[in-house]
Amino acid sequence: MIKREDLPECPAATAINIIGSKWKLLILRNLLQRPYRFNELKRSLEGISHKVLTSSLRSMEQDGIILRTAHDTSPPIVEYSLSDLGMTLKPLLAVMEEWGKYYKSL
Repeated sequence: MIKREDLPECPAATAINIIGSKWKLLILRNLLQRPYRFNELKRSLEGISHKVLTSSLRSMEQDGIILRTAHDTSPPIVEYSLSDLGMTLKPLLAVMEEWGKYYKSL
């Protein structure tokens, strides 16, 4: 997680700092539905590179937004899901979805 003293003073800027990239928002959108494996997530996000997905997932895990669960199988299976903190973003994404629908209707 980012240290409290390193966060912007503005709360909106803090939120944007944590989830503000295009890809992070789309990852969150998908993980709100269910846990995903890396390749499933990559296939569901048209245009994302392996490097950007890896970087975004690591960053979100460090920020406490998602959980990475490695299952002890052969071959190894890794799943990504939202943490309890990540689930608190559900209302925010719902409002963004509604606004997007409104804007598209203009």
